[in-house]
Amino acid sequence: MKNKIFSFLGLAQRSGNLVTGEDTCAIYVKKNAVKLILIANDASDNTKKKFSDMAEFRNVKFVIYGDRQSLSQAVGRPNRTVYGIKDIGLAKKIFSLIQEAKNGSNNLGGEQTCQK
Repeated sequence: MKNKIFSFLGLAQRSGNLVTGEDTCAIYVKKNAVKLILIANDASDNTKKKFSDMAEFRNVKFVIYGDRQSLSQAVGRPNRTVYGIKDIGLAKKIFSLIQEAKNGSNNLGGEQTCQK
């Protein structure tokens, strides 16, 4: 499951639908261009709080998943802890894969929906 999530993150990066880094993500969230915020588990507590508050205020989905090194390696950008997915389709798919991974389920019959 992790490989699928990292593959979709790499796809988002190559298609131009991923923004990385705290400052860049904050700018795009304020522009309402980001549909999902992904925060690494090993990000600082301040970063987690900043982006979770920002996401709740702007009504954007956010999820805390993975570690800094593996996420950075998946997208080819070193030392990043915050990622913003701009495309709604990719955001829904990545969110559903992360939810499946966290719940430990393997739904082969369909996708979960990502509702606002």
